[in-house]
Amino acid sequence: MANHQSALKRVRSNEKKRLRNRYQHKTTRNAMRNLQEMTDKKEAEKKLPEVMSMLDKLAKNNVIHDNKAANLKSQLAKHVQSL
Repeated sequence: MANHQSALKRVRSNEKKRLRNRYQHKTTRNAMRNLQEMTDKKEAEKKLPEVMSMLDKLAKNNVIHDNKAANLKSQLAKHVQSL
């Protein structure tokens, strides 16, 4: 590992970002799973925009690919409509 001050700072900041991305990704996956398990359509319709927003934020920050976010949003919307 380099000993330059900027390189050491980059290592620290990358670790913080990695942990934050990991937390947000896991939280979003749990929210998606909870939405998939819902059986009440009204509750699911309330939760859907929240989960879609979480997916948009992950895509915006390049944690997941834009197309993956779109596919997941489509899948969730289809699930809610089928309830």
